[in-house]
Amino acid sequence: MTDISKEAFHDALEAVGRPVATAAQVARELDCTQAEAADALAELAESGDVERADVENDPVVWYPRDWLELTDRERVVPFPDRREIVVDQPAQFTRAQLSRFAHLADTTRSGSYRYVVREEDVWAAPFESLDDLLDAMDRVLPRDCPGLKDWVEEQWNRATRFRLVTHEDGYVVLEAKTESLLGNVADQHLADDVIRAPISDTEAWVAENKVAELKRTLYEAGYPVQDERDLESGEPLDVDLHLELRDYQQDWVERFVDASSGVLVGPPGSGKTVAAMGVLEAVGGETLILVPSRELAAQWREELLAHTSLERDQIGEYHGGTKNVRPVTIATYQTAGMDRHRHVFDDREWGLVVYDEVHHIPAEVARRSADLQSKHRLGLTATPVREDDKEEDIYTLVGPPIGTDWDALFDAGYVAEPTVEIRYVPWRDDDARYEYAAESGHTRRRLAAENPAKDEEVKHLLRQHADKQALVFVDYLEQGERLAEAIDAPFVSGETRHAEREALFDRFRTGALDALVVSRIGDEGIDLPDAELAVVASGLGGSRRQGAQRAGRTMRPGGQSLLFVLATRGTEEEDDARSRMRHLAAKGVRVTESGSEQA
Repeated sequence: MTDISKEAFHDALEAVGRPVATAAQVARELDCTQAEAADALAELAESGDVERADVENDPVVWYPRDWLELTDRERVVPFPDRREIVVDQPAQFTRAQLSRFAHLADTTRSGSYRYVVREEDVWAAPFESLDDLLDAMDRVLPRDCPGLKDWVEEQWNRATRFRLVTHEDGYVVLEAKTESLLGNVADQHLADDVIRAPISDTEAWVAENKVAELKRTLYEAGYPVQDERDLESGEPLDVDLHLELRDYQQDWVERFVDASSGVLVGPPGSGKTVAAMGVLEAVGGETLILVPSRELAAQWREELLAHTSLERDQIGEYHGGTKNVRPVTIATYQTAGMDRHRHVFDDREWGLVVYDEVHHIPAEVARRSADLQSKHRLGLTATPVREDDKEEDIYTLVGPPIGTDWDALFDAGYVAEPTVEIRYVPWRDDDARYEYAAESGHTRRRLAAENPAKDEEVKHLLRQHADKQALVFVDYLEQGERLAEAIDAPFVSGETRHAEREALFDRFRTGALDALVVSRIGDEGIDLPDAELAVVASGLGGSRRQGAQRAGRTMRPGGQSLLFVLATRGTEEEDDARSRMRHLAAKGVRVTESGSEQA
C-alpha cells in the first residue's frame, strides 16, 4: 500500500488549491492510484490526522482535522515571469536561503514575505559557481522554474563579460569577451574621455583616473566589471595575529586573498574586525584603515595592539585629533577625502586598504578615498543597504560581497539571535493625537517620534528586564534628555565632549552603568559588547541600515538579546518600523509585533 504522510496530504491540498480533496485528486497529485490514495487516507483518518465527509456531488472528501495546520505551515509560491517569490510562514532556513539570491521587498503582519530576484542579487550572490547558486534555488523553491533559472544564468554570465587588467607597459586595459560587447556596450555607454584608444577588437586603453567611473557606468548598464589589475602591493609588513580565527573567519580571509578585493558582510558580533586583522597578516603589506569616526579609530588602534604583533610606533592615526602616518595608519573618511590631505595617502603605496563601515563609500567625501590604488581593498559592514539605493557603488568601488549566512552563525552560537519586537504605543491623550493630525511633513513625523507615552513604555521595559544592561536609542536631543531624566541614565549625543563620551562608554562596558540613552552616534562605530537590551524610542524613518545597526548592539554571543522598536499607533511610524526591521527579517531574524503593555 502507498504510504501517504500528513505532510504529503497537505502538499496535495496546496496543489489542488482547496482545503478539501477527493481521493482521486490526491492520487493525481501524489502519483498513485485512487484506491491506494483512499486506503492511505483511511489510515490517516484512523490516526486522527485527517477527517472524511460525505457530500452530495462526490461521495467522499478528505480534510485535515486541525485546519490551523494549513494556515501555519510554510508555503513557497514562485512567480517566475515576475521573478518574485511569495512565502507564507517561512522557516528560518527558508528566509536565510532566500536572502542569498533574492531581495526582501515586502512583509505583512500575517507572516507573508515577498522576495524579488534582481540583477544585482545574482551578480552579488555568494556562490563559487552557477551550479551552486542553482542548487540553492532548488533547495528552497517547491518546483522547477526553468524561465527564472535561464534568466539567472544570463545574469551570472553577464558578470564575466568585462574585466580590467594591467598591460605589460603599466596602463589599464578593458577586456571584453566579444568585439560586439566592446563596440555596442562599452562605446555606447562610456563618456568619450574614459577610453583613450582601442588596442584590438576586444581591448581598449582606459584613462587611469576614470577607472571608478567606468566600473560604475558598466554596472549600471548591466555589466559588472571584474577588476584584475596589478595594483600597488606596498612595502612589506610582518604582522602576526595573536587570535585563532573561527572556521568562517578563516574562510573569509582565504576567499578575500584569492579575490584581492571584497566586502565582508556579516552580523554585528561575528568578528569582522578580527577577520580583517587576519587579512592584514595574510597580505603582509603596509595598511590604511578608513573609519567614519575618531572613536572607531581609537578602537582599531587598541584592537591592533591587543591582538597583533604590531608595536605602538607602527600604528598611526590621521584625523582631526592627531596626524601621524605609520606602516598601519587609521584615518577618518572625512579627513582622507579632503583635498589638502589627499597627497598624504596618494603618495604612499598601500598593500591593503580597509574600509570599515563601508556603506559610507557612496557618500561624496568618502567616495574620493575609493580612488586610492591598492592591490587589496577590503570593506567591512553588517548592513550594505542604503536608502538611496546606491549599495551597488559599494561593490563597484571596493569589491564583491564575501559573507556567511547570519542564520548559520546563529545556529553555531557565534552570534546571539535577537528577539525583535515592534511595539505599538498609543498617544498619551487626545490633545497629543489632535496636534499630530493637524500637522504635516517633518513636524508630524517628529511628534510621533517624540510621543511622551513612549517614556512610560521605556521605563516599563527596563523594569521588566532589570537584570540586563540597556541601550535606549533616540533621534532627537530633547527626547534624549527627557528620557535620560525619566530613567535616571546619562545621555550621550554628538554634543557630549569626546573625553566624557569615552568615559561613559567605558563605564557601560565594565558594568558600572546599567543604562545609556544614545543618539545617532551609537548607530555604528561604537563597541558596546555587553548590551543585552536595546529599545529604539525613535528612528530615522524607514532606514533599514539603522535598524540593523541598532539591533546589532545586542547581537553578541551568550545570553538572550532583546530589541524593542517603539512606534506610535495610527501613524506612519508603524510602516517605518516595519521597514527598518525588514532587513533583519530577510537575514533570518524573526520579527514580531504587539501593542504596548501600558495601553
